[in-house]
Amino acid sequence: MAVIHCLGSGLVGSYIAKKLDQNGHKVHVHDLHPWRVNGIEGITVHPGDAIEHCEEMYTYGEFDIIVNLLPGDIGHAAIETLNESPYKVVDLSFSKFTPDRNPQKAIDYGATILWDVGIAPGLSNMLLAEAYRSMGPLRKGEVRVGGNPTGPIGNWNYMAPFSPKDVIAEYTRPARVIRNSEQVTLPALSERHMIQVPERGEMEAFLTDGLRSVLNSIPAIEMSEYTIRWPGHIQRFIDERSAGILNEDKLSSEWQYDHKIPEFTWMEVKAESLDASTMTWRVQDYGGDDGHSMARCTGMVTLCCIEEWLSDPDMLPPGVHAPETLSSAVISRILAKMSDERIKIEGPLIKP
Repeated sequence: MAVIHCLGSGLVGSYIAKKLDQNGHKVHVHDLHPWRVNGIEGITVHPGDAIEHCEEMYTYGEFDIIVNLLPGDIGHAAIETLNESPYKVVDLSFSKFTPDRNPQKAIDYGATILWDVGIAPGLSNMLLAEAYRSMGPLRKGEVRVGGNPTGPIGNWNYMAPFSPKDVIAEYTRPARVIRNSEQVTLPALSERHMIQVPERGEMEAFLTDGLRSVLNSIPAIEMSEYTIRWPGHIQRFIDERSAGILNEDKLSSEWQYDHKIPEFTWMEVKAESLDASTMTWRVQDYGGDDGHSMARCTGMVTLCCIEEWLSDPDMLPPGVHAPETLSSAVISRILAKMSDERIKIEGPLIKP
């Protein structure tokens, strides 16, 4: 049994904390409003500012791993504190400022950080890395991913399966992509195009800044990440922004997740080699009794990374590590465990 401290207990964070508890670990949760995990016998709740708690983690006794489940800039603030101590950290925060900006700092303090361990970025990185290991440098790598209601709903045809502020950040952060073997920056929401999503029909895809670490780790002539939404959603966002009437606080309310509305998460990772060989994976989930689809798809990747690290404490040396650095054996087991949780995965088998 491991002792694990989870920072944050939102839609995804609470799923991870509960699954860790169910798997027999001693779980501590730090959150200002930890109502999603209150009253669970195996979870110790520490109400309060998780950032402040980061500065005093040593006061909570011995532990094995810290899981940073705080959103965006708050998550970045946590990492900036945690990388000054010899902790093992699994980082799911999707901040503009990534932990690899100063890897030497973590090495100097003896910290070990595995970051961006969700579905995308995260599993998408791992699959692109597997394609590279199998086929060599890529002619093209493409990730298309999104968590959406199963059909258009309301005025926005959307509800946010994680922090709405992080969704807004996706829509406003310039997209870094690879074009002609060089990293370039394009406007977020550009390169809009329609795609056919199996079982759901026509949806719209547009550029977002989700490639992150693979921009430097996977050699490719062209590489892109696209978010998918129901038609009409992103055009309304663009129209309101252009008219100067976009209100982020109002969006956070209007995009609030509603567990009564059916939803799904879908991802496709396509890779094409220089000799035109291809590898394609598709991941799909419609949620379950244990959580909504984005919590399951993202949370299972995070959970598996935690348990892989616990089973092999020397899996990573001090420093900052992206998900694509994990071995084929680890990635193969992650996919198998996701399938065991009834998350549908199609694509080439990964040999350990």
